[in-house]
Amino acid sequence: MWFIIASSLLLLASILPLINCTHWFFRVFQYGKIQIVSLQLVLLAASFILVPEVTKLLITLQFFTLIFIILHLITLYKFTPFYNKVQKRVVERSSEKITTISANIYKENKDYKRFIKLIQKYDPTIFLTLESDSKWDDALKIFDEDYPFHIKVPLENTYGMHLFSKIEITAHKVHYFIADDLPSIEAKMQTKDGYTFTFFGVHPPPPSPTEEKNSKERDGELLSVAKRIKKNADTCIVFGDFNNVAWAKSSILFRKTSEMLDGRMGRGFISTYHAKYFFLRFPIDLIFHTSDIFIDELKKLDYFGSDHFPIYSKFSINKEKSIQDEDLEKLEKEDEKNVNSLIKEGKKEKSDNRN
Repeated sequence: MWFIIASSLLLLASILPLINCTHWFFRVFQYGKIQIVSLQLVLLAASFILVPEVTKLLITLQFFTLIFIILHLITLYKFTPFYNKVQKRVVERSSEKITTISANIYKENKDYKRFIKLIQKYDPTIFLTLESDSKWDDALKIFDEDYPFHIKVPLENTYGMHLFSKIEITAHKVHYFIADDLPSIEAKMQTKDGYTFTFFGVHPPPPSPTEEKNSKERDGELLSVAKRIKKNADTCIVFGDFNNVAWAKSSILFRKTSEMLDGRMGRGFISTYHAKYFFLRFPIDLIFHTSDIFIDELKKLDYFGSDHFPIYSKFSINKEKSIQDEDLEKLEKEDEKNVNSLIKEGKKEKSDNRN
């Protein structure tokens, strides 16, 4: 009986994200694919050892559990070190190494000194904070001198953000694609050795029982950013708290629409949330980049009091034709209407949580 109940619940959790419904109850289970497949593997093995009576129902559940285990593993394979398409090569003409930190600082986290020490320890070229409000705005002023280029959008609704850069910001814009209280940052940057690129910082709202009732705003925001990047046709890197996992349909549409690469592929899951609960930890702080950006390092950093771990990257730019181009996936024509529809739905959605 225990196997029937547990396997049925896990099969339900596997099926719900496949249903085309934006309600949080259908979307939330896609975050836990790693946990779901881990439990299914344990459960399936235990059913052969511990279940004494073999019935048709048992065999049926074992069969479908095995099918979904295979499907989950196929999806997750690209985000493991076993996936060997990560392009690692030394190029003769590339930019200086650029390091970044993206950190959802958690608005209620008041341990400012701990975060300041983390930034001082790793000394990134660029860092982005998310959920930073007016109090964090005051605390972060300590970096104004060392990071002479900055964009500050302090908000009290958990969607504020601050960008600090040692690289010159030649132009920037704070976008409000979906709602007037959901910013994203676009910054044009130029390195001292003459390389230019565009940075995007994003933080769309998550579908959850305590946040937004559906994924419409999140998906609309991310796909609006993706279309902006495609239109820009420039060297570009995007990072932030996507409140989404890389294998979700909307993340795949983001990657294809923007024609970018997923920085996690071949490097591991790098799960960043929730920092305090090991088994309920999901990779939702993501990074995407154009094929002329080569990532040398991608990892999560030390706990600093937030519900997220910060994520660190080191990359360089090589504008010659890239061997990474072969890994780009482009949007199919039948998906273009879906992208535009999701953006329209996101703009129409009114939040009951933030207003």
